[in-house]
Amino acid sequence: MVARPDLTAWRPAVAGVAEVLHAHFTDHVYPMHAHDTWTLLIVDDGMVRYDLDRHEHGALSDLVTLLPPHVPHNGCPATPHGFRKRVLYLDADVLGVEHIGRAVDGPALDDPLLRRRIHQLHTVLAEPGEDLEAESRLALICERLLRHLGRRVPPAPPRPDQSGLAHRLRDLLDERVPEGLPLQEAAGLLHAHPTHLVRAFSREFGIAPHQYLTACRVDRARRLLLEGRPAPAVAASTGFCDQSHLARNFKRIVGVGPGWYARTVRGTGGGGR
Repeated sequence: MVARPDLTAWRPAVAGVAEVLHAHFTDHVYPMHAHDTWTLLIVDDGMVRYDLDRHEHGALSDLVTLLPPHVPHNGCPATPHGFRKRVLYLDADVLGVEHIGRAVDGPALDDPLLRRRIHQLHTVLAEPGEDLEAESRLALICERLLRHLGRRVPPAPPRPDQSGLAHRLRDLLDERVPEGLPLQEAAGLLHAHPTHLVRAFSREFGIAPHQYLTACRVDRARRLLLEGRPAPAVAASTGFCDQSHLARNFKRIVGVGPGWYARTVRGTGGGGR
């Protein structure tokens, strides 16, 4: 009897990510096929054996596998219990088709930091409403992938206006708290590379841009809750995608859920925070 696969796939609202796939296969064998995207794969359990450009490879749990667009490959379990994998399908222009040959020559990347960052991105993508964090993590991942693909990415030179750049980004975030600000749009407005923007902000304020934005949203939510607004309306007006998204972030920052916070403060007749 063939085991039923456990598979989840979705398209997140993050520029550059065409699809996210989480799957556990025991018996499935992929025939030769190709994608029009980059396939960024990590294996959480088991091992995948695959052929790429007439060479045999193995996707192991401690490695990152990067398969290029338009180049056929197959895949099958290399262990009796199958394999569990997480995949990001990235638009071809995210890394550039000029790097296809280099990826064919070396699809397996031994880079623990890169693997950890990919794991963190999958965790973020599984939670709705964290688009800025996902964009920031994807930018850092792509920068590291390009280093593996042979593009020399020099460190950003010291810039006298780095502090000013971080403050200008903070001003943009303050203006766009409910609707949010895509990282690529911010980079265009400030004429800075996305990864440099994230690093400049983090160095200046000791917090990543997405963390700052979430804190601003929670701060606004606190004030609205104290005014007696119901949690669903507060979530909608402060940029959270739903009430559970508000509750998760509110409790992480404040220490209690929004309902408990509102009841407790109003019950004491105070407005302290």
